Amino acid sequence: MTGTSAPPVAPRVSDEIRAILEAAFAPSQLDVINDSDQHAGHAGHDGGGESHFTVVIESAAFAGQNRVARQRMVNKALGDIPGQRVHALAIRASAPGEAT
Repeated sequence: MTGTSAPPVAPRVSDEIRAILEAAFAPSQLDVINDSDQHAGHAGHDGGGESHFTVVIESAAFAGQNRVARQRMVNKALGDIPGQRVHALAIRASAPGEAT
């Protein structure tokens, strides 16, 4: 009997976000928080549980950058994930030693 393999499972969006940000910023702290359940029934909630996230990231790459520049850096690194695959992404980016 020939076994059949299941189709590959797409990685979770949260795992993709984490991998991309780790590669791009070598963060000293990184939390990817799935907020989707808090938005059930709201616009953009996909029913799949991966529509709304908060990213808390600390990296030396953000030193000397203002809040808007840091958010742009994160969004650029994530490519099509914000706005295409994720409805809402809150970003709290800081440099080491800064109060958050």
